[in-house]
Amino acid sequence: MKPHLIVNPASANGRTGRHFDRVARAVQAALGDFDSSFTRRPGDAVALARRAAESGVGLVVAVGGDGTASEVIDGLVEPGRGARPDLVFGFIPCGTGGDLSRTLGCPADPVQAARVLSARAERVVDVARVELTGHDGRTVVRHFANVGGAGIAGQVVRHAERMGKALGGKATFMLAAARALVGWRDQPVRWRIDGGDWSDESITSLSVCNGRFFGGGMMVAPGARMDDGLFDVTLWQGFGISDFVLRKGMLYDGTHLRLRNTRTFRGSVVEIEPRGVDPVLLDVDGEQPGMLPARFTVVPGALRARVARGAAAADDA
Repeated sequence: MKPHLIVNPASANGRTGRHFDRVARAVQAALGDFDSSFTRRPGDAVALARRAAESGVGLVVAVGGDGTASEVIDGLVEPGRGARPDLVFGFIPCGTGGDLSRTLGCPADPVQAARVLSARAERVVDVARVELTGHDGRTVVRHFANVGGAGIAGQVVRHAERMGKALGGKATFMLAAARALVGWRDQPVRWRIDGGDWSDESITSLSVCNGRFFGGGMMVAPGARMDDGLFDVTLWQGFGISDFVLRKGMLYDGTHLRLRNTRTFRGSVVEIEPRGVDPVLLDVDGEQPGMLPARFTVVPGALRARVARGAAAADDA
């Protein structure tokens, strides 16, 4: 069957919808005829991806930002089943964050991204399953590919959503982070990995990483791989606005791991619970779907993805 594009026309402040003709021409030139569906509201891409997979489509392509890609992946992953050999995820990045595309090697230019899809280099990767508390208090279950976490990251995403992203990904998230850190106080939580002992402590951020980047290019987990069956967990404590200003470069090149208020762990199941009265917000692939408590679980080899050839073997680049 023809490839199916799931398009978020509102991504990149509406530029995706206004300039979709350029994407369409690029895909037509690289892959030939295709079908497409357009999202109207958050969550639509999950249902559209699931419908495309059930109809027998072999290549389902997210056209939008990291949030759109995350929703499409959620719709393609089948709980309790590994990656299907007949179903492939593709990505044409048209958002502002660009964090998932950095790991998968998806070019920002739609012409080049379409060529990556046509080259047919593929890789089986892990995804993450998260059970979280929605804003209405109900339990929400979803899958995502890149990074989720609790604490300041959830506040940053909330600020970014309110600001809009006309400044671009890196500038938007930098400004949102600065705003969130003004007056920030670490939040009390308890957390554990792989059923071990609970740790009670206050956190700036606890990031559960399948990929390496979040927040518009911050290298939160330099050693993370998407195919090793494990999360890299990065814990920040005591970070304030002065750290962000003076050590900003370390957040983007990964050398923040040297700081005494950065600790790292690895594991396949991460549980986090709130210990205070204020809600602890979550960030899931650049979206803000709810709050703690949450449980993150690696789903090994759950997704077959079309990637740039240099990213087909490993995350070593």
